[in-house]
Amino acid sequence: MEVEVKVRLPDSTSHQKLSTLLSPFYTKTLLQENVFFDGSDSQLSSNLAVLRLRFITTTTATTADHCVLSLKAKPVISQGISRALELEEPMDPTLGRACIAEPWRLLSVTDSAIVERVKQEFGVSGLVCLGGFRNVRSVYDWQALKIEVDETNFDFGTCYEVECETADPERDKKLIERFLEDNGIGFEYSQVSKFAVFRSGKLPL
Repeated sequence: MEVEVKVRLPDSTSHQKLSTLLSPFYTKTLLQENVFFDGSDSQLSSNLAVLRLRFITTTTATTADHCVLSLKAKPVISQGISRALELEEPMDPTLGRACIAEPWRLLSVTDSAIVERVKQEFGVSGLVCLGGFRNVRSVYDWQALKIEVDETNFDFGTCYEVECETADPERDKKLIERFLEDNGIGFEYSQVSKFAVFRSGKLPL
């Protein structure tokens, strides 16, 4: 179970102000490209499951780009706290790119527990690529927390969000809220996932 605090920032000015305040605690920036898949008969989305390939470039490191395959299921977001079942596996980036062009290749991967689950649990025998979006994620070590400040670029606009994976979401949500309030940064609880925003085709109100 992945548990995260998620709060939405109103605009780029708030994003920049928060980034400046957190700059002493900066660790790295991740350039993320997220691409999503569904069964040819919508077997995943109809069961509240999301299959994603994420390509990641770390701007402050010399390590090669990498790719992660993930399956998320049964997501619930309430009062700024997100909970979802999640499985993740590394994938060769070259193979990942090939799967975008030809989604059937993903179901042909034989050593993946995620692919096996997609086929067996959800009955998927064909995949379609849904497209995706890009995200710039700045990571900070603050108050013993890993704070992720996101600038997410959709075809229809840009969203700004703060995320923090945590084992104690109520406590850590209060810490983050207090920091934002003390520094005059407006925020709202995130109501839906980035994937849901992408599928809706419009920014949250």
